[in-house]
Amino acid sequence: MVTIKDIARIANVSHTTVSRALNDSPLIKPDTKRKILEIASQLNYTPNYNAKSLVLQKSYTIGLFFTSISNGTSASFFVDTVKGVNQVINQEYNLFVRGIDDYHDFSSIHKRRFDGIILMSQSEEDHAFIAHVTQESIPLVVLNRDVSGLTITNITANDREGSFQAVHYLIENGHSDIAIIEGIKGFKSSYERKMGYLDALKSHHLTSRSDWMIPGNYTMESGYSAMRQLLSLPHPPTAVFCSNDDMAIGAMNAAFANGIDVPKDMSIIGFDDIDPAKYTTPSLSTIKRPIEKISILGAEKLLKMLEEQTFEYEKLFVHTELIVRNSVSKLVK
Repeated sequence: MVTIKDIARIANVSHTTVSRALNDSPLIKPDTKRKILEIASQLNYTPNYNAKSLVLQKSYTIGLFFTSISNGTSASFFVDTVKGVNQVINQEYNLFVRGIDDYHDFSSIHKRRFDGIILMSQSEEDHAFIAHVTQESIPLVVLNRDVSGLTITNITANDREGSFQAVHYLIENGHSDIAIIEGIKGFKSSYERKMGYLDALKSHHLTSRSDWMIPGNYTMESGYSAMRQLLSLPHPPTAVFCSNDDMAIGAMNAAFANGIDVPKDMSIIGFDDIDPAKYTTPSLSTIKRPIEKISILGAEKLLKMLEEQTFEYEKLFVHTELIVRNSVSKLVK
């Protein structure tokens, strides 16, 4: 294996000069740097990151953590998050992906192991993890959930605004009997989306009904089960707001299985705008929450912190957008 000392011998410079040149140090003259890089390329030099990390006290690892990967994180949500972060993280860094609930304690999460951490936060129970990471002085960006009272970089979509848009759209189409299939209890997104639903009903002077507020857990199965529960009521709703698209797809399948035509007999709208939403029959009207965009922004902010060795704290909100497709029909009374 070619080493820095081999390059130094051929270039007739010290190994310190080679190391600085390979790390693009401004202390090295351009001609010397060019010569060293050419030699390194000719010799197919590959950096030894283990040795480099010891010298620079860097791990070259970025952690991407979820509240839980196995509980409440849909496949599409997981993929969009990893895809967004991976677009930005350069080859210099390894990406380590894990759920917080995989840990009994956080003693293995420290600065020698992680240069920075991105947290896709889904629950207030993440506060202990956030406190540990900040105490360890690891640069941190929190995505997806509005975290108040902490000096961290926080990027999220306005879930309450988005669910208000969804229910307002149903009301505009003549629906007043509107149910909700909720997300996981304890998740901030579940709470915010339910509040947006209630805000929309209240703003149009419509009353909410407890039997039209059905618990779910962000899976297709829970959407299917919740829709069956709604259809068994003496007075089913004419429209359903599902707190994510996976549950909306499950709900549509339950409707079809029970002989209910969507959208002729039942209008359904989702939240997130996952890729399969375009290809359901009918295609799913939904609220676009740009998870991939949020993840890209989060990764960019973290890399900037690492490169500039500065901690810039800011809170960013990314707007949601109503995507009109074919799963909602105008109610003719």
